[in-house]
Amino acid sequence: MKSKIRLSKIWFDDDVVELDIDVSDGKSSFANSVYVGHQRLKEIASELDRFKDQVDGGIYDLRLGEFGPEFVSGAFHARMHFHDRGYIYITVLAQSEFKDFARKNVASEATLYLVSQPALLDDFIRALTALSIGQRDDAELEAV
Repeated sequence: MKSKIRLSKIWFDDDVVELDIDVSDGKSSFANSVYVGHQRLKEIASELDRFKDQVDGGIYDLRLGEFGPEFVSGAFHARMHFHDRGYIYITVLAQSEFKDFARKNVASEATLYLVSQPALLDDFIRALTALSIGQRDDAELEAV
């Protein structure tokens, strides 16, 4: 199993895109879906482009969807941190859509830890930019 974060467009209209998100740390994996506005995808690509130059301790929080039963679909939060020069440490918190289970409303959740590198982040930014303007249907951040 390859260690990665993969965003795949599964549906869209004039306002939003529905993305499948697959995260794997090489041993464990978690998949969910989120909704995000087209403009927000463009903003994320631009913010990541600025973040990639903050190699001395920079932190970026990539958030898609919202956590909690009040919201449609799932949620995804990836905290990216340049802790050691040349490495990006990523903590991913992900939550599925809520569903009825016995007498409760529950969602599956996962926390995964990945390590990536600036060159791989560059590839992800290019793919995310292309995804945001409709030139491709997926973007993947490889981890090492």
